[in-house]
Amino acid sequence: MTMLDRKIYKQLLSWKNENGKTALLIEGARRVGKSTVVETFAKKEYKSSIIIDFSIASDEVKSLFKKYASNLDDFFFFLTSITGTTLYERNSLIVFDEVQLFPQARQLIKHLVNDNRYDYIETGSLLSIKRNVESILIPSEERAIKMYPLDFEEFCVALGRGDVIPLIKKHFETLKPLVEIHSTIMKLFRQYLLIGGMPQSVMEFLNTNDYTKVDRIKRDILKLYKNDISKYAKGYEHKVLSIFDEIPSQLSKHEKKFMLSSLSKDARFRDYEDAFTWLDEAMITNVCFNASDPNFGLSLNRDRLTLKMYMADTGLLLSQAFSENDEMHQEVAKAIIQDRLEVNNGMIFENIVAQMLTALNKKLYFYSRADNQDRSNTMEIDFLIVDKSKPTKISPIEVKSGKNYTTSSLDKFGIKFKDKLGKKYIIHTKDLALRDDVIYLPVYMTMFL
Repeated sequence: MTMLDRKIYKQLLSWKNENGKTALLIEGARRVGKSTVVETFAKKEYKSSIIIDFSIASDEVKSLFKKYASNLDDFFFFLTSITGTTLYERNSLIVFDEVQLFPQARQLIKHLVNDNRYDYIETGSLLSIKRNVESILIPSEERAIKMYPLDFEEFCVALGRGDVIPLIKKHFETLKPLVEIHSTIMKLFRQYLLIGGMPQSVMEFLNTNDYTKVDRIKRDILKLYKNDISKYAKGYEHKVLSIFDEIPSQLSKHEKKFMLSSLSKDARFRDYEDAFTWLDEAMITNVCFNASDPNFGLSLNRDRLTLKMYMADTGLLLSQAFSENDEMHQEVAKAIIQDRLEVNNGMIFENIVAQMLTALNKKLYFYSRADNQDRSNTMEIDFLIVDKSKPTKISPIEVKSGKNYTTSSLDKFGIKFKDKLGKKYIIHTKDLALRDDVIYLPVYMTMFL
């Protein structure tokens, strides 16, 4: 199977050049490609490697972490004997795959790193879930990085269209419209929306060009996530499942804030807070909080009771939204790509912008205020980010999926908070444009914000 080019590989190389000062912890949702990229890295960049997958590791291997934690010479002797692998000082990698399933291995990292004979990478999902860390001391010798679904650039490269990325970037930097090529890129971007960024989905499309088969893969992943919820969210799994199932419905509304009343008439946030946190920490959703004061230091003004919940992968969102059908037909998929089918574009495009901002390691915030006494104070801004060129200023982002739309919220926001603002953006499906003091960005340019 062809290995997909993933940007995280460069981060792995950079870490390797530090000569074992830390262990690398790669956190990401299930099926996001963690194990694949690490296995490839181990084969290409080291003389030898040992990969311990704790989902299938033998009791014999697991016992080493208990018996020989204080005697690393014996630990390595028995590990190499069991695996039949020779280790080379400063040229071998030991991988703890699905490390959340065996916390004792993670606890030993401190001593392994200080020993400095070999390099260590840990991969896992649900790593922050309380039950997976409550019995161990988290080693300070870990450097944690997050891995997300393929972004649009990685997707284009996978489809053999990496040539469009420098062109998009050039036009973003010069704020020039793309004109004729815009429609071509939008068609490619709609493919990305539908297929999503889960490696299995992308590989299935590359191998078969069959959207129905791609949809089956995505539904299998959704089923896996639900099984994980049932297995690992013990005590509140029903609440987590109810939130997860409700995401498409919540996003399809004009008002996209998550309404607990849809789950239960008497639902209170404190009863569901752990469930929201679980989904966020599992990295299968992206949570966006209301910033009550759109000012520098958005986290300081976070209203944790008012939030929006997005799927971490928009391809999965679409399969979940069409769950009443056994599968998405090939012709339906093509109609979505060609923008010939009436679907809730608002839901889809707001979700993909959240996904793209998250892939840039940005925390998600929005601004919402209702004022029945003074309508000029009522406004909803989809996203707030720090302006890269003016780090003390905030850039408001409005996402528009339709052909005709108003900018009343952005206009009111600009007047009310003019002293706090950097660049203002409308993200839409049309070509790049400049009007007054607003930058109208085609949605695929979100990756450069």
